[in-house]
Amino acid sequence: MAEQSGARPSIALVSYERLPILSEDDRLLAAALDARGALAVPVVWSDARVQWATYDAIVVRSCWDYFLRADEFFSWLAQLENERAVVFNDVRTLRWNADKTYLRDLQRRGVPVVPTHWVESGAAESLRDIRRRTGWSELVVKPAISGSAHETWRASPGGERADEARLGAMTACGGVLVQPLVDVIADNGEWSILFFDGEYSHAVLKRPRSGDFRVQIEHGGTVEPRDPPFELIAQARAALLAAPAARTLYARVDGCVVDGELLLMELELIEPALFLGTSTGAAERLADAVIARLC
Repeated sequence: MAEQSGARPSIALVSYERLPILSEDDRLLAAALDARGALAVPVVWSDARVQWATYDAIVVRSCWDYFLRADEFFSWLAQLENERAVVFNDVRTLRWNADKTYLRDLQRRGVPVVPTHWVESGAAESLRDIRRRTGWSELVVKPAISGSAHETWRASPGGERADEARLGAMTACGGVLVQPLVDVIADNGEWSILFFDGEYSHAVLKRPRSGDFRVQIEHGGTVEPRDPPFELIAQARAALLAAPAARTLYARVDGCVVDGELLLMELELIEPALFLGTSTGAAERLADAVIARLC
């Protein structure tokens, strides 16, 4: 709705059922918005009672179950679109980014991406054939619609029977990505480089726990605030600019450095953790970007 003269702009910060009062990151953003005269309201995306058009803006933040309820999530996006709600990031971007096949789009646009073998939904492929065709030995398998390393697993030679059955069960439900295990992550970590309104804000370096390949905190990974070299920021920005999307309010570029080049692992435009607490002023920078969109 249009902002009324003298009224505080109302901003829905979208979360999910397990975090109805927002994540720690989002609470920092809410406080920064409040300090700027806006009314930040925590809202659960799947709550059918919400009147989305009554908000001046909807900032999609921690809808961390969307990949478990994909059909419902896409229906919600269609509802927002039909109601002409003001959404950040915009609905077309969210829809595009929800399926990891977006990585193919970016690769076609010249973005260096971690090598990937794509298995279409329902396809009868085997890890043995994929190894033979690609030359990869240690594999990482993940669903095309997923988050937080959900159903992401490592397939090593020797576990063929169980691994083939697991792959078959996944492809029966949807598309699958198979990638080589990137050893450099265990030694040097994975970068998450944050942009607000297209401008670099801050970055962190994530590392897996010993013996694991997943960098997410819920899987024992660690997060360290770090300033990446200028060249990495430039490469991350190029990956973001290659997305067929409107200028994003927030973006997280995840990648690993191989031979001095940032290989994209994920371009997170839906619900990434933004690590606002790791960088002084990050929440305020994002709040300023939100307010600027409303002016």
